[in-house]
Amino acid sequence: MSAMADHQPELEGGWLRRAFMRHPWWFGIAFGLVFIPAIRPLTRHIPKPPPVEGQLPAFALVDSRGQAVTDADLRGTVWIADFVFTSCPSTCPLVTAAMVRLQERLAAADIPVQLVTITVDPDNDTPAVLAEYAAKHGADPTRWRFLTGEHAAVEALVTQGFRSALGDRRVNAAGMIDIAHTTKLVLIDGQGRLRGYYSSDELGIDEIYHRAQSVLREAREART
Repeated sequence: MSAMADHQPELEGGWLRRAFMRHPWWFGIAFGLVFIPAIRPLTRHIPKPPPVEGQLPAFALVDSRGQAVTDADLRGTVWIADFVFTSCPSTCPLVTAAMVRLQERLAAADIPVQLVTITVDPDNDTPAVLAEYAAKHGADPTRWRFLTGEHAAVEALVTQGFRSALGDRRVNAAGMIDIAHTTKLVLIDGQGRLRGYYSSDELGIDEIYHRAQSVLREAREART
């Protein structure tokens, strides 16, 4: 009986000790696979709110459903703006893809940030054209708006409000419509203030995603 009792601990734990002594790195890998994902939510860093870079003026445009949208309608909302035109064959698809990615990330985390696409070709991009473009790219109308309007109103908002360059509509050598415009994503806070310009590549998408959360947090703290 004593021999069996002496041997029992070896049966229960000896193999584990031997395995650890022979292959300690496997235990390190296993520990990392379990421990790192568990603590990752605790180590996420939301950066400080970006500085205020300007104030949007009053504006009045129309969305893809034909409804009026003014600056007052977006008060109290943190939003991200981009600028495209639906017949653009070059940079606009990349900018729209960035907005699609943001829509996915914001929706997955249930973050209340709105997306607003403003056409720089309002003479062609009517509400109906924008509605078709929005549907093509899977835009959720509760999260992502598409705006058009009078040419002068759009031009003033882009150049004076967003402080971005905007070229004339022309036909290039390939026979395609070309309008020089910014490809930046712009972060706007609930007071209509410009909070930064971000590239539409993967790094820019990630940065504006986190910066938008910091602006949201800033607004919540201001209310308490």
